[in-house]
Amino acid sequence: MHLTEPTAMSNAEVMSLAREGERLQPSGSAYLDDITGGSAATEPSGGEESACEREEEVGAPEEPIPHPTQAQDTHTEQDAAPCPETLAPATPACQQWTTRCDGSVRLRMSESGLAAEPPITVHQMFATTVERFGSYMALGWKEGDNWRTLNYKEYYEQCRAAAKGFLKLGLERYHGVGILGFNSREWFIANIGGILAGGLGVGIYTTNSPEACQYVAENCQANVLVVENHKQLQKILQIQDKLPHLKAIIQYKDELKEAKPNVFTWAEFMQMGCEVPDAQLDDIIASQKVNQCCTLIYTSGTTGNPKGVMLSHDNVTWTALSTIKHVGLTYADVSQQVVVTFLPLSHVAAQMMDMWINMRVGGVTYFAQPDALKGSLATTLREVRPTVFLGVPRVWEKMQEGIKSIGAKSSAVRKKVAVWAKGVGLQTNLHKMQGRAASGVPLNYWVAKKLVFQKVRKGLGLDRCNKCYTGAAPIARETMEFFLSLDIPLFELYGMSETSGPHSVSRSDAMRLASCGIVMPGCRTKIHSPNENGEGEICFWGRHVFMGYLNMPDKTEEALDAEGWLHSGDLGRLDSQDFLFITGRIKELIITAGGENIPPVPIEDAVKEALPLVSNAMVVGDQRKFLSMLITIKCKMNGDTGAPEDELTEEAVELCRRLGSTATRVSEIASGRDHAVNTAIQEGINRANEHAISNAQHIQKWAVLERDFSIPGEELGPTMKLKRPVVSKMYKEQIENFYKEVMTPDK
Repeated sequence: MHLTEPTAMSNAEVMSLAREGERLQPSGSAYLDDITGGSAATEPSGGEESACEREEEVGAPEEPIPHPTQAQDTHTEQDAAPCPETLAPATPACQQWTTRCDGSVRLRMSESGLAAEPPITVHQMFATTVERFGSYMALGWKEGDNWRTLNYKEYYEQCRAAAKGFLKLGLERYHGVGILGFNSREWFIANIGGILAGGLGVGIYTTNSPEACQYVAENCQANVLVVENHKQLQKILQIQDKLPHLKAIIQYKDELKEAKPNVFTWAEFMQMGCEVPDAQLDDIIASQKVNQCCTLIYTSGTTGNPKGVMLSHDNVTWTALSTIKHVGLTYADVSQQVVVTFLPLSHVAAQMMDMWINMRVGGVTYFAQPDALKGSLATTLREVRPTVFLGVPRVWEKMQEGIKSIGAKSSAVRKKVAVWAKGVGLQTNLHKMQGRAASGVPLNYWVAKKLVFQKVRKGLGLDRCNKCYTGAAPIARETMEFFLSLDIPLFELYGMSETSGPHSVSRSDAMRLASCGIVMPGCRTKIHSPNENGEGEICFWGRHVFMGYLNMPDKTEEALDAEGWLHSGDLGRLDSQDFLFITGRIKELIITAGGENIPPVPIEDAVKEALPLVSNAMVVGDQRKFLSMLITIKCKMNGDTGAPEDELTEEAVELCRRLGSTATRVSEIASGRDHAVNTAIQEGINRANEHAISNAQHIQKWAVLERDFSIPGEELGPTMKLKRPVVSKMYKEQIENFYKEVMTPDK
């Protein structure tokens, strides 16, 4: 698992993730071989949970949950050993939701199928894995040039030591353990240790301001905050006097620069609980119930204060099992899964994939370097060679950009071979997807695989990876086709924090372009109030549906209807084979002055596909007579801060040259300063407009901004999602300028 680093894709720019949405030229012009170094558900029936009761009805009679062994168990874990302790019972509850941190909910169990699987706590899942795979590698991290590891038995013991440390510090039941830092073994251990000690694991985005950290810590009544380094510590020291529940702060990397009351190093903390009896911790673990909260996932707060999504033990452990069954992950005694963790663990996708799912199958998780998204991820992937890899669209786009950049420097012969191979790869995979490969793959596919595909995979560090996933934001069809042509199918994940992560997932035998796959076993999908095209709001049902938003009954009732269905806020449809397609977001719909409801994302994607020079595009025009667009240009990003710079990327410079422009900086293009680029942008928008569904969806005006969108600039959220309200406010003047002049939209 240790590879030397090839020269391909080694610079920071290639893997930089500071901005989202960059689209490149069509895949047919890219060269790459130099890299050598469930159905629409009916309403719940048959004795399943009754309508959600309001929390205020405290006098409502409690209905006992059926004992799990009474349900027909048709799905059991692959060769699962008996759980080392009795299955934890659920606290009696008649409600499907709660907003109390000490509340409990009624599990959405069925009489058969995976939804009937006996519920277990996080500790039971962990203990079972330790019993089966105790000597197997669990965590890997780099110190200097060397990788160090923990096996599952050592991992478990360190989590117990952390749990006792938290108890020594005075962690109270159902109070938060906030973690503010990049992915690390300490992050995992603190999160799980906090849960074992009876607290709530709470991830905090490293990009949060001190005020945003204060909100989360106060909302979850955090007793302990675990921070990565001095930079993050300073945020907490600024607000600690405003946190009445805070008892201690732990810094897990580097030595403390100065002594502070109740601030401890990781080494001090891990020794702190030595005198806490094991029996005390065991009693707390034994008292935990499957239908009680164990962790909080805070939403990014792009439209207001973040909401604390309460996930129960069963939410976590059952969702992990359902995902494993759905995508066909193997347990460690068959073939150990290898994962690289680098996406924010405060986000549900990374936490579910890297921590919980991998724990359940006995997989090994390697921690990327803190500068992973600024360039080092490429090196880590080549050294670790994961078997499963999850990247947000921006990761795949940067890989795509790097491959194209290298391919453009290839010889004419190599370019021809690469173009031929990509054509073979795309057609072969499309035929597989359409079920037309029954007679076997053609001979030229095997030739292309030998000459090109294997070399590309090795260069990317994905030569052992049989499951490549994309999620957390929409991905362009062009990017999907690009990797499909390289024989690297990207399987889309779709879900929410409120569904404990995944709800529907594509897989090798169930994949369609532009679809996020089929529903996971034990879960249901419903399209609410569909129109004549079958498009409506996507709703969810299953044991993965969250408990409620912490201390927010109004928001919880908005999300969960009277029958317990979770409303996503996303628009979508199911095709005849039950593939789910996302078509927009209700809150993102632009309603023009003429009453047209317009989803902006397809228009933005069309413009970016037509204009390889464009990095980000945002449609505006709510309550206006016509649509306009804000555009950013591909530029280099600061390797230390992730902020956009004025200098264009090499690809952007090359594209400018082809257009007849000599521009090398964004400032030479912004505000209409470059005639050649302006003309090209207008022509690209004209091409996109030609494919619009109606004239109301045409872009009438546009402007190139002085800088690209980024996380430091606050235009993008932690998972690189566009923060439309923030951008609208930030560029209010430019938007108003679109509508100052009277014009007649095209008819």
